Parts: sequence; structure tokens; C-alpha cells
Amino acid sequence: MSFESLGLMAELLRAVSEKGYNTPTPIQTQAIPLILQGRDIMGGAQTGTGKTAGFTLPLLQRLFTTAKEHTGRRPLRALVLTPTRELAAQVAESVDIYGRHLPLKSTVVYGGVSINPQKIKLVKGVDILVATPGRLLDHVSQRSVDLSKIEILVLDEADRMLDMGFIRDIRKILALIPKQKQTLLFSATFSDEIKKLSSDLLKSPALVEVAQRNTASERVTQVVHPVDKSRKRELLSYLIGSKNWKQVLVFNRTKHGANRLSDQLNTDGITAAAIHGNKSQGARTKALADFKTGKVRVLVATDIAARGLDINQLPHVVNYELPNVAEDYVHRIGRTGRAGNEGEAMSLVCVDELKLLSDIERLIKRDIPKVIINDFEPDPAIKAEPINKGRGNQQQAGRKPSRNNSAGKKSASARNDQRRTFKERSNNQSQSRRTTGQSHQRGHSHAGS
Repeated sequence: MSFESLGLMAELLRAVSEKGYNTPTPIQTQAIPLILQGRDIMGGAQTGTGKTAGFTLPLLQRLFTTAKEHTGRRPLRALVLTPTRELAAQVAESVDIYGRHLPLKSTVVYGGVSINPQKIKLVKGVDILVATPGRLLDHVSQRSVDLSKIEILVLDEADRMLDMGFIRDIRKILALIPKQKQTLLFSATFSDEIKKLSSDLLKSPALVEVAQRNTASERVTQVVHPVDKSRKRELLSYLIGSKNWKQVLVFNRTKHGANRLSDQLNTDGITAAAIHGNKSQGARTKALADFKTGKVRVLVATDIAARGLDINQLPHVVNYELPNVAEDYVHRIGRTGRAGNEGEAMSLVCVDELKLLSDIERLIKRDIPKVIINDFEPDPAIKAEPINKGRGNQQQAGRKPSRNNSAGKKSASARNDQRRTFKERSNNQSQSRRTTGQSHQRGHSHAGS
């Protein structure tokens, strides 16, 4: 099947051809015709399967073909919500690339950078806005954006937005958007919460699902290397050096741990940089750019990078620490094996993480091969210790405001995010006090962990 057969207009076909794509992916083949018909979509696909183009191309065509004459500032007609800055930037880039031959204007807004240049673009008027929820509400409060004319709403990686605690922000945004609109909900995983949100939001949606939910791409080779926690860094350096890996994305659970591991790798003579929510947006952008161009060999990231990082032909992903939530494993290893390429995902697993590994294998419905590296055999005398989940994936995903805000002060979204984080931490501490002396089992939910 070709892109021409999907009903796309000549200007979009030209942009797709210039991008070097000839054959649509399964998610594009199924989703594009339905979106062009005006249907609501609940789309599920593994990361790296062309999901962004699957909604961007038909969105552009519908906006162009249904455009009406207007006076004054052009109305905002399409809104794409994403959970992270990196994913917002990636989607905005796709809109620019595929819409280059159409007279539609777009922009992107997210936190961590000055709000004023964003306001200037919004006030001039755009057709399409890609945004993170918190920064969008900043603009709503400052009246630099009007959501009352939205015709198409896209929730990209909706499950991640719920994981990060954005449901309240999303509902505030939905209250400002017309009820009569086309809604496209896309995600690589569907939770019960997502199903509930979709039932409230979508009207007779078409389910587009090209692969079993919560599964990793078959193009990604997965392996587990059992190792003692104290020797993980040594094993990682050994693997990178002995196998001469040139580009490796390494996942850590915490921001402090990512910084420490990056420093240790540089000490070992392996160029590395860290990317996480406490880094300024400029630092995050530079680290990613250096990694893509080969100036940095290893990018050490928290789960902020599990979604939204699109790196062509990334060969290796390493889980230095397994994620607290099994679904995040799927998104982490989905950074490799993208766009039809082969990839390799390794997990360095100590005895503390065996329960997390079991949860992952249950989710993906397969056992991951275990390979012990010579001279790195784990000590069977070491007993498992509880994993401290106290600081939570929300902060790792970038919800804690950066101190390097180029606007010179915290935005409303940053303050709201911080208040939510403090509240969740207080709730967790209260729960811990109630359960002291009764059980050692941790009771944190993912949104509060």
C-alpha cells in the first residue's frame, strides 16, 4: 500500500516523499483514512511505529480542506497535548515538516523556557498548537490563547499524562474546548484510567490497534544481565568498551543517580551526559543534540526520555535500573528498534529488582533471556533490599520546576506542579506513618511514587 492510496492530498504526499518515506506503517494505514472521515480515534501502537505521522498528516489535511474565511487573528483550530517537552518538540517538528507546503501556521509551548516569545507567536495567531498541559494553562490564565474554536483535539501518550498527575489540568483544558470536536487519543499502552477517560471524551471511537498492548517491538532484542548492584557501573563500562558501542541510551530511576552515573562514566573515559527534569531546557536540548551527533557517547536519562526521544537508528538501550512501573519498560526500550530498524535492549538487574523484573515479564507476556557476564556473576549471599521509591516518577519526568527558568521566575504550571508534588509526598508520608509497625509492604500508587 502507498500513501497515495490513503487519500492524502498532493501537498502532503510531496512532504512525505521529501522526508524519504514511501510506504505507510500499519498504524498509519489504519488511522489516516478514519481520521480523514472525521472519526474519533482511540489508537494504540508500539513506540517507533509512525504514530505521530499517523495523526499529523490527516489533521493537516482536515484543517486545510475545512478552512473558513476569518477576520482578525486566525483562530486556533487544533490542539495536541503531550506529557513532556521533548515529545512536544518532536510532534511540533512533524507538523512543520509535513505541513511545509500548506498555508497553515503552528507553534509549540512548554515550560522551562521564557513564556514571552511563546505569547508573541500565539497572539499573532496559529492554526495548530502543540503544548504540555501546565504551560498551556499558563497561557490560558494570561489570555494569550483562546481554546473556544478548537475543532480537533489530540491527546498523545495520554497514559503518561495521567501517570504524571496531569488529569486535573487536562480536565480544566477540556472544559474550555467545544464539546463538538474530533478527538484523537493515542498511546502505546491503555490502562483502566485511559479507558475511562476515553469513554468520557470520545464519541463512538474507532479502535486502531496494530499490536498487542503493552508489548515491545519484535525488532528489539531483549536480554537481562544479572549483576550485583555495587558492580553495575563497572559492568556497564565493560560492555560499552568491550563491544565498542558508539551510541547508548541508559535509563536510571532518579535524577541524582543519572548525574552520578554520567560523572562516573566520564571518569572511566566514556563521554556521557545526563538528561532529566532538573536540567534546564537548554541543557536538555544540548545534551540530546550532542548525543545525536556523536559528541556524547552515552546519554543517561530518567523516564523523562522514555517518550518523545526520536533518535534515528539508536542501536542500544540499557536499563541501568529497572523502572518502578512495568509499562515504562516498554516505552524505554521503544527508543530503539524504531522505523523498521533493529535494536538491542539490555537490563542490568540486581537481586533487589527481581520483583520489578517479574512484573515486566508478566506485562509483556514473555520471559526475557538471562545472560550472566563472565567475572560479573552475582553473589548469591546478597539478600534483596527494598527499593526506595520515595521521590517518584513524576519528578523524574520533569514535573519539578527547574531553577534555571529563563523567564526569571517560576511559571504558574511550575508552581502548580510543585504544589502537587509536595501534596503527594505529604500524603505518602502520612500513609507511611499509618502503616508503621503493621506491614513493610509499600503502598504507593504510581502517581504518588
